[in-house]
Amino acid sequence: MMKKKVFVISHSHWDREWYMSFEKHRLRLVKLVDEVLDLIDNDPEFNSFQLDGQAIIIDDYLAIRPENKERVDWAIANGKLRVGPFYVLQDDFLISPEAHVKDFQIGRQMSEAAGKMMGIGYFPDTFGNMGQTPQMLKLAGLDAVAFGRGVKPTGLNNQVTDGNFESPFSEMKWIGPDKSEVLGILFANWYSNGNEIPVDPTEAKVYWQQKIADVEKYASTDNLLLMNGVDHQPVQKDISQALAVARELFPDYEFIHSNFDDYLAAVKADLPDNLSTIEGELTSQETDGWYTLTNTASSRVYLKQKNAAVQRKLINEATQLAAIALPKRDYPQAQLKYAWKVLLENHIHDSITGCSIDPVHREMMTRFEKVAAVAESISEEAQKALVTDIRTNQFPEDTLPFVVINPSDIARSGVVTAEVELDRALFKDGRPDEQFAKMQLIAQQNRHYTIIDGNGQAVAGRVVGYTTRFGADLPDDRFRVPYIGVYAQVEVQVHDLAAFGWETFALQLEAQNQRYAEQSSGSLITDGHILENDYLTVTISQVDGSLTILDKRTHKTYQRMVVIEDTGDMGNEYIYRETADQKRIYSTDQAPRLQIKQNTPEKATIELNSTLQIPKQASAQLAYEQRAVIDITHRQATRSSEMIDLELHLSVTLEADNPTLQFDLTYDNQAMDHRLRVLFPTQLQTDFNESESIFEVVKRNNRPEKYWENPTNPQRQQAFVNLHDDQGGVTVASDGLNEYEILPQDSTIAVTLLRSVGELGDWGYFLTPEAQCQGPQHAHFALIFHGPQTTDRLKSYRLARAFAAPMLSVQTTRHPGQRANAGQWLIIDDPDNAFAVTGIERDIDQQLIVRGYNLDSTPHSVQISNTGIDALVDFQSMPIERAIDSELAPAEIRSYRFKA
Repeated sequence: MMKKKVFVISHSHWDREWYMSFEKHRLRLVKLVDEVLDLIDNDPEFNSFQLDGQAIIIDDYLAIRPENKERVDWAIANGKLRVGPFYVLQDDFLISPEAHVKDFQIGRQMSEAAGKMMGIGYFPDTFGNMGQTPQMLKLAGLDAVAFGRGVKPTGLNNQVTDGNFESPFSEMKWIGPDKSEVLGILFANWYSNGNEIPVDPTEAKVYWQQKIADVEKYASTDNLLLMNGVDHQPVQKDISQALAVARELFPDYEFIHSNFDDYLAAVKADLPDNLSTIEGELTSQETDGWYTLTNTASSRVYLKQKNAAVQRKLINEATQLAAIALPKRDYPQAQLKYAWKVLLENHIHDSITGCSIDPVHREMMTRFEKVAAVAESISEEAQKALVTDIRTNQFPEDTLPFVVINPSDIARSGVVTAEVELDRALFKDGRPDEQFAKMQLIAQQNRHYTIIDGNGQAVAGRVVGYTTRFGADLPDDRFRVPYIGVYAQVEVQVHDLAAFGWETFALQLEAQNQRYAEQSSGSLITDGHILENDYLTVTISQVDGSLTILDKRTHKTYQRMVVIEDTGDMGNEYIYRETADQKRIYSTDQAPRLQIKQNTPEKATIELNSTLQIPKQASAQLAYEQRAVIDITHRQATRSSEMIDLELHLSVTLEADNPTLQFDLTYDNQAMDHRLRVLFPTQLQTDFNESESIFEVVKRNNRPEKYWENPTNPQRQQAFVNLHDDQGGVTVASDGLNEYEILPQDSTIAVTLLRSVGELGDWGYFLTPEAQCQGPQHAHFALIFHGPQTTDRLKSYRLARAFAAPMLSVQTTRHPGQRANAGQWLIIDDPDNAFAVTGIERDIDQQLIVRGYNLDSTPHSVQISNTGIDALVDFQSMPIERAIDSELAPAEIRSYRFKA
């Protein structure tokens, strides 16, 4: 009879920053790795130590111990330190698809540079698992994954019921939406089930009897996995002795100090035929719903908003424009990698989720600023290179040309704000104050400008203001050149500006001596409270501030839209829990004060100003419940009776040639222990919603599973959430607002704007006053309506993805160029609107990569043209066995590599 094998893997789950700051955690990490390296040197029976799936541990350690680099490299090369496949242990849902790809790429590069990458996808503590994990792992060269959350283990003695996310075994088949399949290993007894193994025989006997029974309850093979470690756990130095004792006590088992690669090989060789199959995202759907940790999507919303903005700068602007505008020799590969490594530090699952102590998140904001600075510098250089290559000498000599750039994957119409320098006065030609006064005179003159396109035709737009300020050129070959410049703020209307395209315009001074502000030639506003264009009629109620919106294309009217809701929150950074009194306040409880902020033929904005009286904080009971570490499901706190004003300023913007209805909300939050949401009652008859996730539009049920006890059912999104029926639908686009919920009443889409809480939560008492998010706040979101056709719905998704990505403008000179005055750097023939581009970059061999995914669950025809496609490739830029012109498969992630 073959012995059952007990594979013991030494590790420490390393939260880089969490309930202590990064540097405090790092000092403990240095001690841990020091001890591991000594153990490797001194214990020949010590197989290896698993570095928690994240290569950043090496960077963090060597920053303190650079003298140990050779020891570390030797340990990795000889399999004594198991590293990768990721750079960091990321959050699955709150970072971009491209961030996941970079996490794979950098982690693999670091691991293989030192020796060998660990051959399993590793998600021990991720707050739910994205549905595209199987396909993404396949594209990263992996066929197995270990994870800790999302599937309910039922055990061998229990029947799996009708659940779609249950398994009797800790091993299972995991299939993604594209039908990619990997072997899933669930930590059914958590990743600490082999921690602190006793050496004392009496203690060891009791320990192993329980541990072996626990593992055998779920194991599908005779290969039993015990994880020797837990969060920030020091290495067990006497592990070899402990296993020797186990071998004496339990001779019918083979105890092996091992690693994931060897364990996986053994499991794969013995897998039974009756493994369960799970499909799609794993977010603990079949649980009571309290500890899914989904509400981390709304903790410290400012982090998510900043992350969204910085990712756009790095992906849509810096990386993409550098890839298409700079010579290959000048592509800033190293600089971009540096920026990604810094940004990925913020993408760790306890960081971007906003569930750490205050110092952690303060440091994150500094990292965001560092990445933004790098991205802006690269983007500016690439934009300059692009516009320098565009032919602009067709404009008259007395004009000031500028280029509008659309870096998104869909043609766009709307109003673009550009800044055009009218003149400058150099410091070398006069005192700064004199030069400033000279430029101020120009700004104060009454001037009339026309905006013309590349054919000399006047286009809709206007100068809306002037600015005078200091500036400085920083030439590559000489000293800085300071000056005072005077600038015109220009609004120009673009119509169907091509995806990945540009169009040139110029500001032309006219003889008329009057301002645009004096020339009224139309309006999108009537009666002071109605906005209308060819797509929508938006009526703002003067009684309660809610919106009634007529979609002219479907003739459907949506009522009482865009209502702000305030509720109490006695939860923590992980979980929302409404206060026991359920005291709710709505913006519709009063009449708003309306103010027209802009009203031109091209663009109109009405601001709704409302004053909500809300409780200042929770009752004193909450402070006691926090100090006593009472689980939130047992808390009884209410909202305080002391009320304060919450001034809401909601701008509603409609553009003449744009179907997207845009909103900007600003307010100064001085309250605590509460949540703000915006509500969109759609009245649509549907049981499911669709939302953008990672490389996927995921379909989710509006109502939770029967096991659900949590009165809320929060979900996560990237750029949008949609409800639709057979008559049409509504897509809500968001900018860094990652949490939503579908409320059964009126099929309401509820998007979280702010959640103010005062403690970390989880295993102890950690106050986080900065998580109350007091001070100025903002939110940016939009509504896009569509008809019943699939292509219309997919187009709304594409528009929602582009909503927060601004069209860029760059001033230039009159000059010849190789590029036409209007054009595209990438042309995609996508009649069904199915292919969403997530990134354009150059790989390590400087070949152009275009990556994206199918927004739909059905196949579509997509053709891409540029300079010629070389192959379809994986995340490592290696060709895959799929024809270049093949149909885009359902939910397929596709990367095109172009010829050098």
